[in-house]
Amino acid sequence: MATKITYTQQGDYLLPNLKLPEQPKVEIGIWGKRHLKYIKNHRPILYTNLLTSCKLTAYLADIDKQADDMFFRLVNQISKQEGVTELLKAENQMLWVKRMNNIRNRTEEIVNNELIYT
Repeated sequence: MATKITYTQQGDYLLPNLKLPEQPKVEIGIWGKRHLKYIKNHRPILYTNLLTSCKLTAYLADIDKQADDMFFRLVNQISKQEGVTELLKAENQMLWVKRMNNIRNRTEEIVNNELIYT
Protein backbone atom coordinates (compact mmCIF):
# COMPACT_ATOMS: atom_id res chain seq x y z
CA MET A 1 0.00 0.00 0.00
CA ALA A 2 1.58 3.26 -1.10
CA THR A 3 1.31 6.40 0.99
CA LYS A 4 0.30 9.45 -0.98
CA ILE A 5 2.44 12.47 -0.21
CA THR A 6 0.87 15.89 -0.59
CA TYR A 7 2.77 19.10 -1.24
CA THR A 8 2.33 22.80 -0.59
CA GLN A 9 3.63 25.52 -2.92
CA GLN A 10 6.03 27.87 -1.12
CA GLY A 11 7.27 30.42 -3.64
CA ASP A 12 9.00 28.45 -6.40
CA TYR A 13 9.20 25.26 -4.33
CA LEU A 14 6.89 22.36 -3.56
CA LEU A 15 7.42 21.27 0.03
CA PRO A 16 6.04 17.99 1.40
CA ASN A 17 3.33 18.26 4.03
CA LEU A 18 4.96 16.44 6.93
CA LYS A 19 3.35 15.91 10.31
CA LEU A 20 4.79 14.24 13.38
CA PRO A 21 2.68 11.55 15.02
CA GLU A 22 0.65 12.54 18.05
CA GLN A 23 2.57 12.39 21.31
CA PRO A 24 1.05 11.83 24.73
CA LYS A 25 0.19 14.96 26.67
CA VAL A 26 2.63 15.32 29.56
CA GLU A 27 2.83 18.34 31.83
CA ILE A 28 6.35 19.78 31.70
CA GLY A 29 7.36 21.87 34.71
CA ILE A 30 9.61 24.90 34.98
CA TRP A 31 12.84 22.88 34.86
CA GLY A 32 11.81 21.10 31.67
CA LYS A 33 10.73 24.37 30.06
CA ARG A 34 14.06 26.00 30.90
CA HIS A 35 15.94 23.05 29.43
CA LEU A 36 13.76 23.14 26.31
CA LYS A 37 14.61 26.81 25.78
CA TYR A 38 18.30 26.02 26.32
CA ILE A 39 18.47 23.14 23.84
CA LYS A 40 16.47 25.08 21.23
CA ASN A 41 18.94 27.97 21.40
CA HIS A 42 22.24 26.24 22.15
CA ARG A 43 21.92 22.60 21.07
CA PRO A 44 19.74 22.68 17.94
CA ILE A 45 20.88 19.29 16.65
CA LEU A 46 19.90 17.56 19.91
CA TYR A 47 16.58 19.41 19.87
CA THR A 48 15.84 18.43 16.25
CA ASN A 49 16.83 14.80 16.83
CA LEU A 50 14.60 14.51 19.90
CA LEU A 51 11.72 16.28 18.16
CA THR A 52 11.82 14.22 14.97
CA SER A 53 12.22 10.93 16.85
CA CYS A 54 9.18 11.83 19.02
CA LYS A 55 11.29 11.58 22.19
CA LEU A 56 11.31 15.27 23.15
CA THR A 57 8.35 15.17 25.53
CA ALA A 58 9.61 12.12 27.42
CA TYR A 59 13.12 13.59 27.56
CA LEU A 60 11.88 16.90 28.99
CA ALA A 61 9.61 15.15 31.50
CA ASP A 62 12.61 13.10 32.69
CA ILE A 63 14.84 16.20 33.02
CA ASP A 64 12.04 17.98 34.88
CA LYS A 65 11.64 15.11 37.37
CA GLN A 66 15.39 14.74 37.90
CA ALA A 67 15.79 18.49 38.50
CA ASP A 68 12.80 18.65 40.84
CA ASP A 69 14.08 15.69 42.88
CA MET A 70 17.59 17.15 43.02
CA PHE A 71 16.30 20.57 44.07
CA PHE A 72 14.21 19.31 47.00
CA ARG A 73 16.89 16.85 48.11
CA LEU A 74 19.56 19.59 48.16
CA VAL A 75 17.30 22.11 49.92
CA ASN A 76 16.64 19.55 52.67
CA GLN A 77 20.32 18.59 53.00
CA ILE A 78 21.61 22.17 53.08
CA SER A 79 18.93 23.38 55.50
CA LYS A 80 19.84 20.54 57.90
CA GLN A 81 23.57 21.30 57.57
CA GLU A 82 23.03 25.00 58.25
CA GLY A 83 20.57 24.52 61.11
CA VAL A 84 17.56 26.04 59.38
CA THR A 85 14.89 24.12 61.31
CA GLU A 86 11.25 24.36 62.31
CA LEU A 87 12.46 25.61 65.71
CA LEU A 88 14.18 28.56 64.02
CA LYS A 89 10.99 29.16 62.04
CA ALA A 90 8.97 29.30 65.27
CA GLU A 91 11.47 31.57 67.07
CA ASN A 92 12.48 33.97 64.29
CA GLN A 93 10.33 33.70 61.20
CA MET A 94 12.04 36.49 59.23
CA LEU A 95 15.51 34.98 59.75
CA TRP A 96 14.15 31.56 58.71
CA VAL A 97 12.64 33.03 55.50
CA LYS A 98 15.87 34.89 54.72
CA ARG A 99 18.02 31.80 55.17
CA MET A 100 15.61 29.49 53.30
CA ASN A 101 15.46 31.90 50.36
CA ASN A 102 19.25 31.96 50.30
CA ILE A 103 19.38 28.15 50.34
CA ARG A 104 16.75 27.87 47.60
CA ASN A 105 18.60 30.40 45.40
CA ARG A 106 21.91 28.55 45.79
CA THR A 107 20.21 25.23 45.13
CA GLU A 108 18.55 26.60 41.99
CA GLU A 109 21.98 27.64 40.70
CA ILE A 110 23.34 24.15 41.34
CA VAL A 111 20.44 22.46 39.52
CA ASN A 112 20.73 24.89 36.61
CA ASN A 113 24.47 24.22 36.27
CA GLU A 114 24.26 20.45 36.74
CA LEU A 115 21.14 19.57 34.71
CA ILE A 116 19.38 22.40 32.94
CA TYR A 117 22.11 24.29 31.10
CA THR A 118 24.29 21.36 30.04
